[in-house]
Amino acid sequence: MKRSIGAKTLLYPHPVLIVCTYDTKGTPDAMTVAWGGICSSNPPSVAISVQKSRKTYENLMATQAFTVCIPSEKHVAEADYFGIESGKNTDKIAAAGLTAAKATQVNAPYIEEFPVVLECKVSQTVEIGVHTQFIGEIVDVRVDEAALGEDGNPAMEKVMPFIYDSACRTYHGVGPEIAKAFSAGRALKKE
Repeated sequence: MKRSIGAKTLLYPHPVLIVCTYDTKGTPDAMTVAWGGICSSNPPSVAISVQKSRKTYENLMATQAFTVCIPSEKHVAEADYFGIESGKNTDKIAAAGLTAAKATQVNAPYIEEFPVVLECKVSQTVEIGVHTQFIGEIVDVRVDEAALGEDGNPAMEKVMPFIYDSACRTYHGVGPEIAKAFSAGRALKKE
């Protein structure tokens, strides 16, 4: 039997995404976003939700560009810091001891030490409660060569992304492969 616990932001898991933007002066900023994910295959797009009170919101509205960086487990402290410190008075990237690099396809920075970067241009915005959802068309994906698998795609065990549990406010690693997608369910399919 299931028990109701009320309306909550519980969708397991939440990806840990670092959104990087420039302000109008060209100063880089980074913010941790847990409300985000892929929202379209064609055009390839990602959606992130940001509160209007955040510096990242101001930057997104001004530049209409951002990157989504996927940090590895070894950068959990830095990723958490980007979510608890305001960029309004602090250069968070420098304070975390990381390197801001300029994206090649959009007017936004990314974090050099993070293995995967999605370069995005804002295609639309949607007002949802206390958040504005920014939908970004992914115009390029950059991956550290050391994080690529033999097939040329990012390898989960090399990227080592981590996830967020909003109920317990904890981070968790991603476990080993349990099955092949689009294959595991074939035994249940009726011909």
